[in-house]
Amino acid sequence: MNQQEIESTGMRLLKKGKKGLARIIFSRIGLLLFLMALQALMLISIFQWFEQYLGHIYGGIVFFMLIMVLYLLNSRTDPTAKITWLVLILVVPFFGAALLLYTKMDIGHRAVRARLQEIFNETKEIIPQSVETMESLSKRNKESAMLAGYIGRTGCFPVYHHTEAVYFPSGEDKFAEVLIQLRKAKKFIFLEYFIIDEGLMWGKILEILAEKAKENVEVRVMYDGTCEFSLLPHDYPKRLRQLGIKCKIFSPVTPFVSTHYNYRDHRKILVIDGQIAFTGGINLADEYINHIKRFGHWKDVAIMLKGEAAKSFTLMFLQMWNIDEKLPDYKKYLGYATLAPEGMERKYFPMQEEEEGKETEGYVLPYADSPLDNDKVGERVYMDILNQSKEYVHIMSPYLILDGEMEAALKFAAERGIDVKLILPGIPDKEVPYALAKTHYYSLLESGVEIYEYTPGFVHAKLFVSDNCKAVVGTINLDYRSLYHHFECAAYLYGMSCIIDIEKDFDNTLKQCKKITKESIKNERWQRKMIGVVMKFVAPLM
Repeated sequence: MNQQEIESTGMRLLKKGKKGLARIIFSRIGLLLFLMALQALMLISIFQWFEQYLGHIYGGIVFFMLIMVLYLLNSRTDPTAKITWLVLILVVPFFGAALLLYTKMDIGHRAVRARLQEIFNETKEIIPQSVETMESLSKRNKESAMLAGYIGRTGCFPVYHHTEAVYFPSGEDKFAEVLIQLRKAKKFIFLEYFIIDEGLMWGKILEILAEKAKENVEVRVMYDGTCEFSLLPHDYPKRLRQLGIKCKIFSPVTPFVSTHYNYRDHRKILVIDGQIAFTGGINLADEYINHIKRFGHWKDVAIMLKGEAAKSFTLMFLQMWNIDEKLPDYKKYLGYATLAPEGMERKYFPMQEEEEGKETEGYVLPYADSPLDNDKVGERVYMDILNQSKEYVHIMSPYLILDGEMEAALKFAAERGIDVKLILPGIPDKEVPYALAKTHYYSLLESGVEIYEYTPGFVHAKLFVSDNCKAVVGTINLDYRSLYHHFECAAYLYGMSCIIDIEKDFDNTLKQCKKITKESIKNERWQRKMIGVVMKFVAPLM
């Protein structure tokens, strides 16, 4: 794209210069860091001022700690996390108990929690479950139907029988198809991503978005607040609006300490006209298509859904978008004549007869996971696949920071004779999670789980595939952040033809991996072992 083309689409407004140290210090990021450090210093000073009185109020502190420990033991907190908190309280008694209280008070997040719960309640039945589809799935596979029933009780997540699924074994493959599908958009384009970074990938996508906005296609973009803090200018939404694109930041980082920052929007969703939906691990940045090299070759995957199932991703996007807006009357947009006035435009949820998706042999169930409820949907779907498997479960994940339940499920599957294989990164993106992953290796190997590391680089894929008939492709990592603290999404597949493609990709990736053995664990660098041991007790808080 030449300079004239850039200027014609308004992308000239979005070019970003390199930041020097001085610019960072005096930028908005520098100001945020300074103000947060100032708050921390003030808190420390307050504790120091009252230090001389600790002897007089020791009894009160002990009573406070006892109350917090009793509360912790009787809470719904994950058992592994309970151990972490108990150790923290033991090591730094008052500070540990005070931090637990502060975390459980959920300061700064209650309003968001209440708002999202309101939205989820009002849209819980907005897309009805086809009785025929559920009955058909139950006849094919009762276990999958029971899982679909559970997922359906946690939100508006129907299972579909009129959807095609295409699997992409790399970011490059997905990127090429995204460009094709974006150019076909006629009504709307929704993008919700954890990371957006300027470069080749986002530049080409943005060029099309700007063109479509000029054609009166509704374009909305939403990204997580960590992008604003580390990657994009704080006024980026304003710049996109100048191109005719609606833009929002989920949970912007502000200079005030809050548990709100613990809950990030880790989803990757692209919906086009309510007919096409993409999800998977691939963000909108150049490392995901290997245009730049950060940690060797970047291995990632995605899936495209064409047909009815795209509705669910449309709804997921609109739910998050409307956190800070009045909830619209979604029923007027539904594709069901019994719920919408005759002649009303069904913009976001097309009518049945308009849908291009055809009946397939398999079933698709898109679902989301929220950190604001007690349903750990992402983890339970993974565990159900492990528990129901009959021959194999093959997994790719960038991180392996397991709670007790997930580790037990992996081990039990292997111990009952299931072929359980894990592909993890050979080159890490972060040293601490990499070291923590290795603390699980020995225990898993003893139970018969096979572990492989991708030698060319970094694996960012999040997928499960089992018995040539079940698979999950989405955004959910095998770590505490994804399973407990992030907003996530995925697609559960049963009997879809692309599942064979997923397993073939796993086998091809396996050929580029080295197998982990007990001997290789012994030969690991002692510094990495030490990091894993030391950080193990705070793993649930990361």
